[in-house]
Amino acid sequence: MPTDATEGPQGLLAPPADAHTRSPVNGNGSLHGHRHHFHGHRLNSHRAARWRDPSISDLSRSKLAGLASAFSLVLMVVGSLGLVSIASARAGILVPASNPNKPSEYPSWIAGPTGALTSWFNASQHDQRVVFTVVVAVMLVAYLVVAFSAPRLRRSWVFAAIIALHVIFFLSPPLNLTDVFNYLNYGRMEVVHHLNPYVTIPALEPHSDPTFALSNWHGLLSPYGPLFTLFTMALVPLGVAGSFWAIKAALMLASLATVFLIYRCADMLGRNGLTAAVVVGINPIVLVWGLGGDHNDFLMVFLLVLGFWLLLRADAMRVGKYARPRPPGARPPLWIARAWAWLDGMPRPLVAGEPAAWMEVGAGAAMVAAVAVKASAAVLIPVILAGASRRTRVAFGMVLGLAAVAAATYVAFGVNLPNVSQQDQLVVPDGIPNLSGLALGFGGATSEMRTVLKLILVAVVVLATIWTWRTRRWRIGCGWVTVALVLTLTWTLPWYVLWLLPFAALARPRGLRLAVALIAVYTYLVFMPYSSEVLGFLHINPANTNLGQQEQAYMNSLLF
Repeated sequence: MPTDATEGPQGLLAPPADAHTRSPVNGNGSLHGHRHHFHGHRLNSHRAARWRDPSISDLSRSKLAGLASAFSLVLMVVGSLGLVSIASARAGILVPASNPNKPSEYPSWIAGPTGALTSWFNASQHDQRVVFTVVVAVMLVAYLVVAFSAPRLRRSWVFAAIIALHVIFFLSPPLNLTDVFNYLNYGRMEVVHHLNPYVTIPALEPHSDPTFALSNWHGLLSPYGPLFTLFTMALVPLGVAGSFWAIKAALMLASLATVFLIYRCADMLGRNGLTAAVVVGINPIVLVWGLGGDHNDFLMVFLLVLGFWLLLRADAMRVGKYARPRPPGARPPLWIARAWAWLDGMPRPLVAGEPAAWMEVGAGAAMVAAVAVKASAAVLIPVILAGASRRTRVAFGMVLGLAAVAAATYVAFGVNLPNVSQQDQLVVPDGIPNLSGLALGFGGATSEMRTVLKLILVAVVVLATIWTWRTRRWRIGCGWVTVALVLTLTWTLPWYVLWLLPFAALARPRGLRLAVALIAVYTYLVFMPYSSEVLGFLHINPANTNLGQQEQAYMNSLLF
């Protein structure tokens, strides 16, 4: 944060208040004529943030750090391309949709075009596991190097690497899981077979459908949001292969748009935009398990970040406008004005030049759309409302968005909703909730342990909402709520790290960033191919407990 600027109540970069320029938030001064001075401060601050020490030793260290960062970027691109190429070259454990025993049944439209690069490498199943483990570990180290010293790199290099990594994983076959084919199958159930995926399990559809053999959650009612299911239904006319690549393109574009919006948000907040873009855009866990696995979380996060950008943009316009009281006119009684100001969040009287209402209304609608893609985003709604500058506008946008989503859902699926409750009963044996339940003597993620976890999550949401109402620092509140959500879900998967990254990029507290980093490292250790062997060596076998065997039997009843 620059030393010659102050941070206003909304966390936006604002010029210092002095005898000539008073704080625009209080409506007592004018910023007219000081805009160029303000932008000059920001440019100088950004330059000062880069290493410019004239001493030879510090200069050499700066150059070394720049070279290390550039090398790390290249290493991530080369490692990603090699990993994707090996997965594309032949059927194996990296692509569950392929059959290692029948390599001829690995269609080229799933494999993608990169396999020719490593067709000479006859990788066994063991080789693939080793390559995956080592490459992702190297990428994690390189990611930390780049994130630490991103300001020393040229902007063009960073964005070129981000785009290259996204294109590589766009060309990748679906890594690790087959969720993308479950997406397509639920959409085809409604359009092709006229079966409501919120009412009918896929096992009851014709098994001759090409997506049935590629999908695996045949005993699970669709847990995916109505807006996302409508999107997959719209792709059905493209055919299975066309729908597969269309959804991959949509996820890649959503991820790139998220990176760009985070870059712009960081600039409005006085943060380093390149660092924020790197934190969100090249995280190896998100790239490999998320973008490589083609998961819909990118659409949810894009809509959330779009809402964040609209809120910050409106606040930035308030800071930069010529602030003066509105012209006198008919006004409500003082007690009504005070009550409305307390509810709305903006002190009265309002200043002239208020941002257009559509920004904050649009932010509210975007957040409801995020929930309609994936229900996990719902925990952020109360915190966002508590911290918004104009709560009534955001709430109105949420009501409009909810009405639109409800109408579309009713027309397409009736009064039925996604099957979130059944999915919540699933347990990752090596996940934090299950291991915590074992350590506390519950026997794992039992029903009692789940109740405790839900109460913890509710308490965190309530406390964060109250704190955000008082401080308006909604990015920090949302960050800790998301951390609590990831830690209390019994069905936590690697790409859920993506939910945390926008707050790690935009929120200032180091504790939040440290929590995100620890969760990312833990996720890698749990989901790497050799995690079960490592836990077995440590005599930790959560899947072999009574509860673990029951959970495995329950999962097998859904996966067939």
